[in-house]
Amino acid sequence: MTQGFFDAYDRGEPFPLINPRTGQVVRHVDPRELLERIADAACRCGDPGLIFLDEINKHHTVPALGTIEATNPCGEQPLLPNESCVLGSISLPRFLRGNEIDWPALREAIHDAVVFLDNVIEATAFPSPEIRAATRRTRKLGLGVMGLADLLIELGIPYDSIDAVSLAGDIVTFLSIEARIASLELGKRRGSFPAFPESVWPGVGYRTLRNATVTCIAPTGTISLIAGVSSGIEPLFALAVCRRLLDGRHFMEVHPAVERAIQSLGDQAAAVREHVLQHGTIRDCSLVPEEIRQRFPTALDIAPEWHVRMQSQFQAYIDAAVSKTINLPADATAEQVRDIYLMAREYRLKGITVYRYGSRPGQVLSLVDDAALAECRECAV
Repeated sequence: MTQGFFDAYDRGEPFPLINPRTGQVVRHVDPRELLERIADAACRCGDPGLIFLDEINKHHTVPALGTIEATNPCGEQPLLPNESCVLGSISLPRFLRGNEIDWPALREAIHDAVVFLDNVIEATAFPSPEIRAATRRTRKLGLGVMGLADLLIELGIPYDSIDAVSLAGDIVTFLSIEARIASLELGKRRGSFPAFPESVWPGVGYRTLRNATVTCIAPTGTISLIAGVSSGIEPLFALAVCRRLLDGRHFMEVHPAVERAIQSLGDQAAAVREHVLQHGTIRDCSLVPEEIRQRFPTALDIAPEWHVRMQSQFQAYIDAAVSKTINLPADATAEQVRDIYLMAREYRLKGITVYRYGSRPGQVLSLVDDAALAECRECAV
């Protein structure tokens, strides 16, 4: 989507569809009708997501090399043709010491990660000479974080709160500053990326920089499982989830912090656990004290604006983009999806993904259904 599209949307004027190969106008469309159709499709099946090309190119660090027209599949890395993703994510809960973040330890991890990812570019056997050349020309990295929801839970901060968004701002600012410093130091030792003279960095005072970009927020759907933390900057999908494996089997997960909270409820514990298994949330459970209910919001409990605000807070300081899903309940409407798209535009996001629960068969995460509950009853309880 472009600013021109939204200008036409605001004015209610026809928008020209242009063939990118010829530059010729193919036809004019009603932008409001088109956005309605996009929202309807996303409500039905989760696709398409939107990227905001003008916002992406406004922050393009090497615009002399061409206009960015696409991203990687999850949207966190806007890339030029033949560039590749070199991504890594730091597990935030590993740096929690009591009720405080160990900032010096996090700084050390950020610097080590930048060096590691830069080494990956050197060690990689690229699938084609073109990808090798494009990747080494800009040496783009995408260092991010995962486990944000777990961190907030341990600190007793609701995800959908000003305090959570404020802490997220502190974390992403620290990440961005330290990653850039690490790239600067690496540039002094190893030299700048080849396209550095054509980049925006000399114009803002840099004399060397190893990488054209250093940060992005990836979804970390798989590596967060390996690390044993919540994915990316997402809230918990549910407090108890049924995970579908490739072989068709299911297994149930109940968040360990939730288990500890349930155990603290004494005689009510069994009833609350059953509620969690059946509904995936405790926000609506009257047996649970309000403080505990607020501490454990799920993706479906959280209002869309809080999802967007959290994404916006990270996007403000991230070089590339942010992969995050705005989760909606099964009864959400296409009009709600459209409103989220317009909200994303106002918050100046680079991309937006909306997913209505149950809109795709075989979704990876789901609330615990009766069949899975019966299958896993012994281990779940």
